[in-house]
Amino acid sequence: MTTEEVILWQHLRGKRMGVTFRRQEPMGRYVADFVCYERKLVIELDGSQHLNSAADKERDADMLEHGFLTLRFWNNEVRSNLNGVLERIQQVLEARSNL
Repeated sequence: MTTEEVILWQHLRGKRMGVTFRRQEPMGRYVADFVCYERKLVIELDGSQHLNSAADKERDADMLEHGFLTLRFWNNEVRSNLNGVLERIQQVLEARSNL
């Protein structure tokens, strides 16, 4: 895991956000950084190599076809605005609570 993934994992693990997340989870032909099956949410942390990535768009569309929403955050967001990242994740978890 990257440094940013380790940082975020400390806040996602052990139902700290009220749901179970798995890390580095195989999902079909992909591996999700983090996934919550209960809310059908995938979280990806991206570095600059992902800027305007067609492969990421294809991956997100594939996840959506299987009912999973993908939230993407830049690594620097985790470093500079962790509270904002966590708030956004919590908002989406709450919005998807009746899946």
